[in-house]
Amino acid sequence: MIGTWAQEQRRQQQDRLVRQREAERRQRSDERDAARGNRQRREAEARRGTERIDAEVDALRNLLVAGCRTPAFRTAALGRPEQLEPFDPGALAHPVPMPRLEDFQGRSSGWTLGSGQRARAEQEAHAHYAQAWQAAHAAEAQRRERLAAYRQQYDRWAAEQLAGVRAHNDGLAELAGALRAGDPEAVVEYFSAALYASAAWPEALPRRLAAAYDPAVRQLVLDWELPAYAVVPQARAVQYLPSTDQDKVKPRPVTERRALYRDVLAQCVLLVLRELYAADEFAVLDSVVVNGFVDCPDPVTGHDARFVLATAAATRTAFSGLRLEQVSAVDCLVDGLRGQLSARPDQLTAVRPGRRPDEVGSVGGAGGPAGRGDGGEDEPDLFAMDPIAFEHLVAELFRAMGMEAVTTQRSGDGGVDVEALDPAPIRGGRIVVQVKRYRNTVPPTAVRDLYGTVQDAGANKGVLVTTSSFGPGSYTFANGKPLELVPGAELVDLLHQYGLRGRLGGTPGGAPAARRTPRSAPAAASTPEPGSDLPADHNVLGMSWSGAVALDVCALVCTGGRVLTEDHFVFYNNPRTPDGSVRAHPHAAPDRAALAVSFDGLPREADRLVLVAAVDPEADPHADLAGFTDARIRLLDAGGAEAGRLEVSDGRAGETALVLGSFRRRASGDWDFVIGGKGYRGGLEDLLREFGVDVA
Repeated sequence: MIGTWAQEQRRQQQDRLVRQREAERRQRSDERDAARGNRQRREAEARRGTERIDAEVDALRNLLVAGCRTPAFRTAALGRPEQLEPFDPGALAHPVPMPRLEDFQGRSSGWTLGSGQRARAEQEAHAHYAQAWQAAHAAEAQRRERLAAYRQQYDRWAAEQLAGVRAHNDGLAELAGALRAGDPEAVVEYFSAALYASAAWPEALPRRLAAAYDPAVRQLVLDWELPAYAVVPQARAVQYLPSTDQDKVKPRPVTERRALYRDVLAQCVLLVLRELYAADEFAVLDSVVVNGFVDCPDPVTGHDARFVLATAAATRTAFSGLRLEQVSAVDCLVDGLRGQLSARPDQLTAVRPGRRPDEVGSVGGAGGPAGRGDGGEDEPDLFAMDPIAFEHLVAELFRAMGMEAVTTQRSGDGGVDVEALDPAPIRGGRIVVQVKRYRNTVPPTAVRDLYGTVQDAGANKGVLVTTSSFGPGSYTFANGKPLELVPGAELVDLLHQYGLRGRLGGTPGGAPAARRTPRSAPAAASTPEPGSDLPADHNVLGMSWSGAVALDVCALVCTGGRVLTEDHFVFYNNPRTPDGSVRAHPHAAPDRAALAVSFDGLPREADRLVLVAAVDPEADPHADLAGFTDARIRLLDAGGAEAGRLEVSDGRAGETALVLGSFRRRASGDWDFVIGGKGYRGGLEDLLREFGVDVA
């Protein structure tokens, strides 16, 4: 019995060893499968990164070919059809059903009784019928009255809409007549619109120009902004290294990057010439001069400067003989058109420009450089100006800008101080203007009130002019709406630009205006590469994601869950905090947005830096974050070397704003990253309310 028991014990021990070894084998197999899966995922991500870079480079190489296949600009495309939404009264179109006597008689059970009871039942039925008929008749009269009022309202609306459409189309006819007559202002306006509206330019490329037309020689002279060197991806490929579990970015050779940049500049100049001649439906151009420039700090002085990197002059005859889809852009520009192209555009080696717009008698163009008065103590102080005189000055400014403008009565003006009418066929229409002679920041409620006034008045746009400034809540609410906010510094610049006088307090001429960068022309397209002039104590947070959704990436410097002040909310219209510890920064591929941060320079009371993203309503008002995937943050040092990567949660359908994550200060003074993921359906406004930014 003892031997049998010992044998059974040995068998059970062996079974336990077998089971243990089998479990260890399964665990090792699972670990190998997980490692293999992680490797495959990381390799797939690296391949997608390389594919994105390749697609970006292919788009640059085929810029001219793709642009030549877009339709030419025509004034007919600006016309508006005289077709309105038909009158639809809805339920008011259906008459109120009238009661029938037999329906009331059929309800009574008195007909089976005696004659006296039948008579009383009949009287009761008639009484109920009469009461119901009177109520139905009153309801029908009310319906007809409401229908007539609704019809009158529709007729008024239709008349206003048709009048606006016909005025717009009449303006186009006037523009066409002025073009045929060779009017310089009409020519500049038309061809500027043709370039701005062109579908040939990718969104990443800038669109800024100054132009002038010389009717004596029928020549259009143009300064056109070119993309900066950062437009060419610095990376050539992304490779995953299993040994270190990291991605390795293979740099693009300098010679290849420089050659591609020169080719892109040549393509841009040729494409501008193509767009202008293709849009010349009235044959007013015999020749065109294009000077391609970039604006950036001069590496010698550090001051902002303009560098002309390419120039070309082409007659219609010479240009019409080119087959642009088959040319080498550099050879065509330099040899075919005898133009000039910088040999080292990456080092801002400029060329001698051709004829400039300011050398022509009539200068114009939207978005071009504008002169600014020097100002002086003899100029009127806008803060001390009489309120009525200030409104008249604003109205005079609008008139100087080519609009019809009048001040309104002091009472019953519906919140409108100035009414303006812009006759331009493209951007024109009725404008309501409110004037705020404030010293403190204008509250967001004033912007909301202006939006209500625009809707009530049926205006095309609302403009709020102030001597002070606006906070981020105001800019956030105005984003994507037909509203324009003009702070005091920008107002002074506009006054001087159009020959008027004014200053803000004791500062002659006011402070330089901090203008908002247009969404269609990202600041990164014309600024140095990340790390080029960044202090050594700063890091760059480069953000990238998949999908076509256009996003605004912002930052909030907070204590707990509340932003320190509205000035500590960094976004497109407030590019830096007061101390400069957080600021917007140019980005380079593969990043699609970037911020520069000095963690040591953040205020002592700040314990977290929150990164958020919101859908850009101007790019696509109907988009959500369903396409926001594969998001990550690259942590770069001041020299541009990658120090690490942080994963970010994907977006969700229906949400339009998202907390990406936050850097939080620990007791030791170190900063740790905590992933976010909370989404908001109400966009940036809802998100900001939660962090204490006033957007109400």
